[in-house]
Parts: sequence; structure tokens; C-alpha cells
Amino acid sequence: MKRRDTLGAGLGAALGLHGVANAQATAAEAAASAAAAGERVLRYAFQIAETGFDPPALSDIYSRIVTSHIFEAFYGYDHLARPPKVVPLVAQALPEISPDFKVWTVKIRPGIFFADDPVFKGQKRELTAEDFVYTYKRFADPANKSPAWSTVEDAKIIGLDMLHKQALATKKPFDYDAPIEGLRALDRYTVQFKLAESRPRFMEVLTASDLLGAQAREVVEFYGDKISAHPVGTGPFRLSSWRRSSQIVLTRNPGYRERVWEAQPAANDAEGQAIAAKLRGRKLPLIDRVEISIVEENQPRWLSFLQGQANFIERVPGEFINAAMPGGKTAPNLLKQGIRGQRVLVTDVVMTYFNMEDPVIGGYTPEKVALRRAISLAVDLEREIRIVRRGMGIPAQSPVIPYTSGYDPQFKSENSEYNPAKAKALLDLFGYVDKNGDGWRELPDGSPLVLQSATQPDQQSRQLNELWQKNMNAIGLKIEFKPAKWPENLKAARAGKLQMWGVASSAAGGDGQGILERYYSPSAGQGNLARFKLPAFDAVFDKLTELPDGPEREALFKQAKKLAVAYVPYKLHCHRFVADMMYADVFGYRRPAYWNEWWHMVDIEPRAAAKRT
Repeated sequence: MKRRDTLGAGLGAALGLHGVANAQATAAEAAASAAAAGERVLRYAFQIAETGFDPPALSDIYSRIVTSHIFEAFYGYDHLARPPKVVPLVAQALPEISPDFKVWTVKIRPGIFFADDPVFKGQKRELTAEDFVYTYKRFADPANKSPAWSTVEDAKIIGLDMLHKQALATKKPFDYDAPIEGLRALDRYTVQFKLAESRPRFMEVLTASDLLGAQAREVVEFYGDKISAHPVGTGPFRLSSWRRSSQIVLTRNPGYRERVWEAQPAANDAEGQAIAAKLRGRKLPLIDRVEISIVEENQPRWLSFLQGQANFIERVPGEFINAAMPGGKTAPNLLKQGIRGQRVLVTDVVMTYFNMEDPVIGGYTPEKVALRRAISLAVDLEREIRIVRRGMGIPAQSPVIPYTSGYDPQFKSENSEYNPAKAKALLDLFGYVDKNGDGWRELPDGSPLVLQSATQPDQQSRQLNELWQKNMNAIGLKIEFKPAKWPENLKAARAGKLQMWGVASSAAGGDGQGILERYYSPSAGQGNLARFKLPAFDAVFDKLTELPDGPEREALFKQAKKLAVAYVPYKLHCHRFVADMMYADVFGYRRPAYWNEWWHMVDIEPRAAAKRT
């Protein structure tokens, strides 16, 4: 069924066309006023609403983009270096690491302060080692129900899991004051981690500003269950105002330490060298304010950019990509308006998860595996990428993400195969046939077989639903769609209440093992939304964790990929290209490889913004 584009959600739904025009005029006037006043303001839109700004509670990328600019971890990444390079953020230098990778010692720099907040009663609050001890413990507190607890737990910090289990068993409040061997402040500025097992890639945990940036205990305790609306960190920005699911405004942290722009692009990186030559040595952050709107529908988000209300658009909507960047290059008419674009293959994977505990689609017996394999074989990935995604992707052969360890562009699997005939033969073989003559296949025992897929009320989701409908109809499977807002679907997914849902994962670091947590049984209901539990896979995952990088570890990656494809707890769709576009007044942008913080590293030219507006 074809559908005409409308202004649907976002401003269009809230105000109607007349209201949209008024809102656009107001936004343009505000932009002009800010530009005339010399303010450097980054304006763009998230396509999915945030969930809040308390790091332990987060799993969605949009909230974590915000928190990564408010909180700071020990380390970050060089803005321009490719391949990515870790650099100290609040740490004095790279960590001291024992030969067995079990003891990691980090010294933080004195004189780093949290942003001002009424909790501090007018006093400057210095960042200390104890703040990091408290921050890591928050992920172990069962009261926080942290989706990222499995990531911290997997680090095997000695004693932290015990505190978590004690709180669960006794039903008593988590004991934040209990000392543990594996997480200690040796002095005011030194943190030591002792791990029960070798963790050669623990550095990736130490660079996670979006989740593991330092929090002050007194702030968390003062705001209590309102802490999500009161993030206070040491980062370059602070939350200025927030209208949930509507607008997020961050402003420069006036108390941010003396930190200057520095990056080290490769010698043959002409664009990076030009950026560095212009910005190196300037005080961070370079801009004064970031204004984020939540606009879920693609058309109004694209129009707001074309009309100058936004000076940056992340992920140009697929339906406009051929007009905006034909052949991967900025269209001439946009170049004349001072707009330029960047198109890159990003470190992500798009997938549909199947709830392994669902009585219809879950399970590990041959007939259940056959059902999921048949569904996978019936999905026309080539058509999905070409038509729905406008060519902005490559088929995924495994869950492992490009540009991470374990990714092999030569690896091929059944996952990307489109073969409806094979799918129907597989269903016939295992007894999924039309027993009552209604035109739809039933389960082998004759009971109804209805696929129920969660979805969102946006245009691309509707297009994907139409393709799923066509693909499933072709093999005789009935499918129904249940639309809801993305945060609502996420909540239901964590609770195991959805049968199927399409999600995407982005790499948080250079290690390909991160995506495999989607299949790791201790992460069931958290990162592992499919609730996949296979001892053979867990054994491979555990071994991957312990081994240093090298041929033996690469061989284990191959085993993990084969198991993932064979049992099909996820239908893997594609790795995406992303096109970002910006006006000439935005300078220095480069899409991060797998981190979220970049706002403080770009400049906005107020005069150019005023002229454009």
C-alpha cells in the first residue's frame, strides 16, 4: 500500500500547517537574534525522543549523546584521528596496567570541578577518585535497574558483583560505603581497579563518558528519583532546559576547566589537517549553546534544516538522500546554499530480534530454529536496502560491526540469503503447514501461528512493515504490527513482552565483542533483548573476554558468528551508511567512529549564521 508523505508527528502533528509556519518563523527569528548577538549555537533534531539523563538508567543512543557532553570518563577519543586513538580526558596519563591485565591504576588531574549546582551551596566541588568509585557502584545497585550493569559486571571488578547480590538477597539498600578490593580510591586523585579475570580491553570501559562519567554522590542523593532531570558533571556543557520529548537545551559550562582544542589527524588527512590548523589551541567548548528538537517525522525534520532553523542534520532521511547527495556527493543546488554533506559507513548493525522465550517464535528445538531460519530467508534484504533505505547500507553477514575487531568483509553466511522457496520448504519439512485451509500456516500442533511485530509510527517503519508484510505473505505466515513510541517499545522489550522488534546497535568501542553481548545469556533482558541463552555461545564469549587480540581470538569470533547465524535469535539486516549535512557556519565536524561527544569540538560562525537566517 502506497502512502503519501505528510507532516505527521513532531511540529506538524502538534500545530498543523499554520502552526508549523509560525513555529518556523519563531525559530528563524531566534536563530537570527542569537547570530546577531555573536552566540555560537548548534541547532539540530533527534529523530527519537530521549529517555532521561541519569547514566545508569540509559540504553538509548540519544540520551547518551547528551550525557556524554555533561559527564566525563577517565579517557576519550581524539576527534580527528583515524583509526581512533584514546587520549586522557580527566586522567593525567594512560593507566598503569599489570602484565596480566588484572590491575588498572588511573590518576586523575587535580583542579577539575563539577558544574555549579545548588546542591554545592555556592562552593566549588572538585572531582576526586571517590566520585568514580561511587559512579561505578551505582551500576551495581539493583534499585537503579541499570541496562548497562552487564557491561560493568563483565569487567569482573572484585567485590562489586558481591555487593550487587547482597542487595538483591537482603532487599536492603545498596551499601555504597562498603569497601571492596576491586574498586578503591588509593588517594584523593588515584583510582585502582582490581579485576578477578584478565581484561585486556578494560580501557573501553574507562572511555565511556556517556555512561561512566563521574557523578557526585551528594547530587544524586539530593535529587533522588528526579536525578534524571538534574545531570551534574564536569563536562563542557550543562543542561539548561528540558521539555521532555520536545526540546533539550544545553549551554556552555562557565566553570569548565582550561582545556584547549587538540587533535592529531593523519598526515595524509587533508581535511583533518585543515580543521586542526584553524581550531588548534582554542579554548573548549568552542560554542555557547546546543538546541535539540525532537522531530520524529522525516519530512518536517528535513524541511527545518532546508529552511535554516537547524544548521546541522544528522542522518539525512532516506527518502531525501537521492536529492540531497546523489552518488554520495552534495547536490549542486545545496552547495550553492552553503550546505555540504558527509557520507560514511558507520559502525552499526540493524537487526530484528526474536524473543526466545515467546511460545510461538522462541525456543531451541529444531522446529523453532527452522521457523526463525525460514523467516530470515524470506526477508528481501536487497530490496529493503535499495528501496526503503535508498541504498544506504550493505547486507549484514553477522552481528559483528565494520571497523571493529572480529569483522571480516570476506565472511559470508545464510543470514543475507533471500530464498522464499527454501523458506517454504523448511516450513513444510517441520510441519508449519496450512491445516485448516484459511490460507495461513499453523504451528506443527495445529494451533495459530501469528507473528506480532512491534513497530513505531514513523514513515520508514511503515515502509519496513509493508515489506515485512509482503515477505511473510509470500511464505504463508501471518504477521501483525503493533505501533508504539520507541521508549515504550524499549520498556516492553526489556520486560520480555514483545515477540519481535527492529533495533540497531552502534559500536561503543573498537572491540567487536561488544555487539556479541546481544547473545550473551547473563545480559538477557538488558542488552540481550532476544533473551538468547546458549551455553556454547557463552563459553565462546567468556574466552573472547580473556584472550588478548590475535589469531586465536579471531578464530573464536568466527565460531561466535556461526552460532549467531545458526540459531537466529536476531535477523541481521544491514550495516548502514549515514549522510550528515551542515551549513557553512558549522566547521570542524567529523562523525565519531563509536563515541558520542563532539559538540565542544566544532565551531559555529555567528556572522555566517546571521547571513543565512
